[in-house]
Amino acid sequence: MVILAVDLGKVRTGVAICDKFEVLASPVEVITEHNREKLAVRIAEICKERKPEMIVLGLPKNMDGSEGESAQAARAFGEMLKEKTELPLEFGDERGTTITAHGYLNNTDTRGKKRKNVVDAVAATIILEDYLRKRKNQNG
Repeated sequence: MVILAVDLGKVRTGVAICDKFEVLASPVEVITEHNREKLAVRIAEICKERKPEMIVLGLPKNMDGSEGESAQAARAFGEMLKEKTELPLEFGDERGTTITAHGYLNNTDTRGKKRKNVVDAVAATIILEDYLRKRKNQNG
């Protein structure tokens, strides 16, 4: 199943997608948009182009697993995305994904403006990889 992942940010939002065999997760783009309505429209456009069968939206939980303001905002955005795309949507725990993305970018010596432009797409890819791993483990 083709799955699209979204790492929702206040300034930049990363988008990633996997192949239909759920093996390879790849970054798609980073969207710079503050307006949530316009952001949802852009993600819906990507969905029309890429034709995913579902969306995984990163859920920013606190380190103790509780949900704060950011998680509530992500849940509200998830409802908007479901409405705009008419696709099923699940949430993926995004704790630590940005830190992991920075680690990957350190290993590839990606710095400066280029790093800023890709870190959110890398984080979306990590959210998707984590989701695919959990999905594979649940399905045996």
